[in-house]
Amino acid sequence: MYPIKKIVIVSLLFFLLYKPAYAIDVSAHSSVMIEAESGRVIFNKNEHEQMKIASITKIMTAHLAIKYGDLTDKVKISSEASSTEGSSLYLKAGQSVLLEDLVYGLLLRSGNDAAVAIAEHISGSVSAFSDLMNKEAKEFKMKNSHFTNPHGLDTDDQHLSTAFDMAILTQQAMQDQTFQKIFSTAQYTPSFKDAYPWTNKHKLVTGLYPYANGGKTGFTKKAGRTLVTTAKKEDLTFIVVTINGPDDWNDHMSLFEHGFGQYEMTELITRGALPVLPGMPENIQYISNVEQKIPLTKKEQKRIVYQMVQGKNAKLIVYVNGEKISSIPIEEKKVDPPALYENLIRKMKELFKW
Repeated sequence: MYPIKKIVIVSLLFFLLYKPAYAIDVSAHSSVMIEAESGRVIFNKNEHEQMKIASITKIMTAHLAIKYGDLTDKVKISSEASSTEGSSLYLKAGQSVLLEDLVYGLLLRSGNDAAVAIAEHISGSVSAFSDLMNKEAKEFKMKNSHFTNPHGLDTDDQHLSTAFDMAILTQQAMQDQTFQKIFSTAQYTPSFKDAYPWTNKHKLVTGLYPYANGGKTGFTKKAGRTLVTTAKKEDLTFIVVTINGPDDWNDHMSLFEHGFGQYEMTELITRGALPVLPGMPENIQYISNVEQKIPLTKKEQKRIVYQMVQGKNAKLIVYVNGEKISSIPIEEKKVDPPALYENLIRKMKELFKW
């Protein structure tokens, strides 16, 4: 048996040119930008502070409608739904509408009436649907969120979330292709009689920012302007959330430009056998079953450190600038030790740096 506590630390240097990152700030009281695949936080400002979030609430409502509903369902509009205040699709009590139309109207036009209709259709009532929202938030580890309605109106002081939690929600919701399609739509014509085309209220999605590929707007007097945007350029996708941001369009574009200008996806580990590193047991082959990439600046690429923990729960821990970035489970496989001459050649290579 080999000692479980044995640790091998190997630093990997990438000799690349470095361009220093520039300072950046936003008008929003609370903000975060994460990379969508890895979840790495690129920018943060009061990102865990609980705040009113207005209509970006509807990202959760749309996610649950798609997860638990059938978009071909016919939804009968109640008087409660049709009389909901604020932004509206002007649905009429007794009207039957496809769930698909309601979700498009929810995300593109921020229909509060659509939000209530969806809640009643999925869970029977707004109260029961709010319970479902909180259950899903718990599943997503949204630790500082509590939902009491499907639309984000200021009906009480308990409906709260954070920029970070909303980024995590968006990251999870975007994994569904149907959600992603609706989230990125610039214009949609509903199927019901005498309907007019709905244009997305999100200006970045409708052309203000060329890389924007999804988003949701929000506003109430108490919450201020709230905004969620996703943007993709080449192999990088970022999610930006701002809460109470008076200049949110520019906030988001500035953050995206910072991200795309300073970061590139960097491969930390590939699937398959890991290379033999100094200090590793000669009769053990380490294997990764995952491929992992993460956004790094060129400076960070030069400061990657791998820490291998051997034993029953073997793993490869990755640090950048002393910060733990990732922990990757790896498998150990016993192999025949190398022959004497192979050991000699390896040691000579290490000694003479062949």
